[in-house]
Amino acid sequence: MKEPQWQTRWPERISYGLSDAADNLVFQMMTTYLMFFYTDVYGLSAGAVAVLFVVARVADVVESLIIGYMIDHTHSKYGKSRPFFLWYALPYAVMAVLTFVTPNFSATGKLIWAYATYLGLGFLYTAVNSPITSILPTMSQNVRELTLLGVIRQFCGSSVQIIVAVFTLPLVKLFGKGDQQQGFFWTIVVFSVISLILIWNTFLHVRERFTNHEIAHQPLSLVIKMLRKNQPWIIISIVIFLFWLVTAIKNQTTVYYFKYALHNANLVPWANSFTLTSLIGVLLIMVLTRILSKKKTMQLGIMVELVGQLVLLAGVYTRWLPVLFLGVTINSIGNGIVVGLVSIMIADTIRYGTSMGIQAEGILASTDDFGVNMGLGLGGLVTAGLFELSGYVPNQAQNAATLQMINLNYVWLPLVIYLIMFVVLHFYDDQRMVKSVVK
Repeated sequence: MKEPQWQTRWPERISYGLSDAADNLVFQMMTTYLMFFYTDVYGLSAGAVAVLFVVARVADVVESLIIGYMIDHTHSKYGKSRPFFLWYALPYAVMAVLTFVTPNFSATGKLIWAYATYLGLGFLYTAVNSPITSILPTMSQNVRELTLLGVIRQFCGSSVQIIVAVFTLPLVKLFGKGDQQQGFFWTIVVFSVISLILIWNTFLHVRERFTNHEIAHQPLSLVIKMLRKNQPWIIISIVIFLFWLVTAIKNQTTVYYFKYALHNANLVPWANSFTLTSLIGVLLIMVLTRILSKKKTMQLGIMVELVGQLVLLAGVYTRWLPVLFLGVTINSIGNGIVVGLVSIMIADTIRYGTSMGIQAEGILASTDDFGVNMGLGLGGLVTAGLFELSGYVPNQAQNAATLQMINLNYVWLPLVIYLIMFVVLHFYDDQRMVKSVVK
């Protein structure tokens, strides 16, 4: 069957991509610096942060399904997914700022504030992020067009991730002038305002074009029944979870590694700057998917991640920074390939579900946020929990056990998770899915 030819225009493509850039201005602050902010700036214990991350992520898992259900049952002149950009952008920006506010409360009051703001931010992040994935298969029915849109999205998102990773601490220093509380506050204010503008821009320019209204609003019980038969969706869901698990563990540990193992926190922006090569991986997707299937392209990306992690291991144990930074560089190229394919492959599973008689973009797209939330939650638990058990004390020279935990999180756990990702992806049956969609 010949693919329907529909080419979105560049203003719409760029606006779609900028939606992920908008979300990542805040999201990258959460994944990379929030644990450090809570322990070393706000004054929470590592154990309290570990429990907070677990509670928040469990809540977010439920919220992902709720938002997915809301998308699938939204009746609006703007469509099913698109109005979420309009409705939730401002609350998302406001809650992001509140999360990095440091009120002068008691220890209990501080913890309550952290729970209220972080849980609220998690819900609102899901509300503005899930529609990015759910709207994609409704924008076009051309496979190459969907791949292009997915690549643009990830290129924009990864670019902002790198910007936040590299420039956050320098901005904190600039705005705070020695006061990290003020520095983090004004940095998140800047990021949140830009995020708000970009999300509203997405609402104004993207369009939903391909929705089968006869199967667009079906009972949840039927949707769940059909999901059990969508094997590619189940496999990619597990892969997404593992990807964000390893991302959380590594990102959260980076600042601790350079601050306490190498005694030079000023190297964090330098180390993060080498993640710029993830953009190379994202751009390679358009080339590689002309030669390989998406499954094999993602497997290639995982292997590149693994090779990069082995080089990083050598750099960590030799304490030779050029080797360590080379490992970050190679690993980031693989990251770009893997994460760039995530939304594209979810869109494929949504189209596959439609061929089975069920159109539930919201629920299936919630896989992305479900995996992100579960991965980040468990990653936060692993990092903070191991630090607590090893006797971590903020802003002090760390004991040998804590330094071992830092190396475990930064080097060894990612190696194991990359191998598991590769094995799980082996069971992704893309051939059956392609045949079903063509029919």
